[in-house]
Amino acid sequence: MAIRKAQNSCSPDGSVIASSRLHPVPWPVKKTGCHGLGEKMSPSAAGLLRGHPLLRSRDPEELGAYLHAWGYQLLVGRQAARQLDACFNGVFLPNLTLGYYHYGAPVEVRTSPTNDNHWILWPLRGQSEMITGRVAVTCGPGRAMVVSPTQTSFFRSQGGARLHLRLNGAGLLRRLVALLGEPLDRPLEFAPEMILNEGYGRGLSAYLRLAIADLEQTGSILGSPITVNSFEEFIMTGLLLSHPHNCSGMLLRRQKPVAPRDVRRAIDYIEANLDAAIGLPEIVAAAGVPGRTLIQHFRDFKGTSPMRYLRRARYRKVREALRDAEPEEHITEIAAKWGFTHMGRFSVDYRRQFGETPSQTLRRARTTRPSAMLPSSD
Repeated sequence: MAIRKAQNSCSPDGSVIASSRLHPVPWPVKKTGCHGLGEKMSPSAAGLLRGHPLLRSRDPEELGAYLHAWGYQLLVGRQAARQLDACFNGVFLPNLTLGYYHYGAPVEVRTSPTNDNHWILWPLRGQSEMITGRVAVTCGPGRAMVVSPTQTSFFRSQGGARLHLRLNGAGLLRRLVALLGEPLDRPLEFAPEMILNEGYGRGLSAYLRLAIADLEQTGSILGSPITVNSFEEFIMTGLLLSHPHNCSGMLLRRQKPVAPRDVRRAIDYIEANLDAAIGLPEIVAAAGVPGRTLIQHFRDFKGTSPMRYLRRARYRKVREALRDAEPEEHITEIAAKWGFTHMGRFSVDYRRQFGETPSQTLRRARTTRPSAMLPSSD
């Protein structure tokens, strides 16, 4: 009954906005207030990712066309159409998009299984309703919706602000297959609700708060392909391992023991590709074992995960390069070569690992290195 009621009310005056394809265009951003991500974000709603504008429009036709390009159908009544004030900001990465949006008026949106993207939607202000298949979910700040492309979904929003995370379906599937160590015989479907104050939801919220703050500054750490790959790996692999889905049981089943030589193969691959944008799928393929098993085996034998081992190995390379640096070489150039572009964060992490700053390493190396002195005149 809940589903029937929602469908019957999706267009109160019978109006459906027609949509023709348009490309997103930048618009000036207007600031409004909002609650934050997991109730802790900055109070400037339209300020979130304001340096990455995608669309700003009061035109229902233009907004409908923009959503149609993403596989969505916009439904809005005539009175609500006059109140429309839509704002979309976002950052596009190879396998995910992090964005902010608001409509400024009550709207309803439909998706279809033809769209292969997965979405996580955070209402920052007000509530949203979603019906997917036979499941109805109501979410607000602190509770997110997870949308899978396996079924048609219906959304009703009162116009409040939201964050969204779009996850590429092919990228998720590739990581899931790497974790399982075998092909998948079914489409991936996540549980439609995520609590943001516990478990993976809490960690994801905190991580995205840092990412948004970083993206709103010049010289974002996500300007490096290596860092982008690590960011995507954390989000997508963490979601697969921590949030319930229809393949969770396959991941939890007991795996056969892995010989240390498989971890060695993974380490050899990591060490040989420290300057490349590699992630867990590539490491798993090199190791020749299921990803879930490799992660556990790394913890058993190395006390860390493959991706943390990769990051620490890159820091060791930077330290070696600083010790051998030529007089004309600079810390920024050396760090960037190994994927570290955010110098403030790099310096903090470097000091945490080695007990000194990068400049101290460089200065000590240059003062203690045997000088290339000219032969004595004697």
